[in-house]
Amino acid sequence: MSQHLIAPSLLSADFANLGKDIEMVNNSEADWFHVDVMDGEFVPNISFGMPVIKAISKHACKPLDVHLMIVKPERYFEAFRDCGANILSVHIEAVPHLHRAMQQIKSLGMKAGVVLNPHTQINLLEDIITDVDLVLLMSVNPGFGGQKFIEQTYDRIMRLSKLIKSKKSSALIEIDGGVDLNNASLLIAAGANVLVAGNTVFGSTDPMNTIKLLKHIK
Repeated sequence: MSQHLIAPSLLSADFANLGKDIEMVNNSEADWFHVDVMDGEFVPNISFGMPVIKAISKHACKPLDVHLMIVKPERYFEAFRDCGANILSVHIEAVPHLHRAMQQIKSLGMKAGVVLNPHTQINLLEDIITDVDLVLLMSVNPGFGGQKFIEQTYDRIMRLSKLIKSKKSSALIEIDGGVDLNNASLLIAAGANVLVAGNTVFGSTDPMNTIKLLKHIK
């Protein structure tokens, strides 16, 4: 069985019943909670901020995988740590000093991730790949849930996997956007380690079973 991880995205959860959805993920075979933070500037949408994440962390029994889609994210690293983030990922496009950002995140006791937009070149990671714990490849344009999966993602995963191996990095490859039961096995075969699933999970009539299917897919 594949050792891939499943990270349901709370952006697609029922905000009026967030506690119920958190409890469902706690009781499921999911590995992480994926939490998207948007500021309306780096991406054309606004999601939730620190008070909501702090509330989530009080009830979550699994790590919080926090994905920052914000400008100047380094201003808030410590604050997100204090809210309960276990993994903190920033966009390469939003951070002028990426190596410093990775060091800062790790120094705060969190895993450090870097995010690439769909058309950001993989080779930009050549000199940083050994310093990151996670690379999140966006398989849709960031900012909104429910978008159509970009097919070029498979090739990008394979190129990133080759880079990770060539540099002897231990970075995980995470995929976010349009992940479903039809493409999950192809993503894993290409080299993905972590699958983020939003609408696929929370739009399902049986979310817990959908998580189970994603977790055991080959």
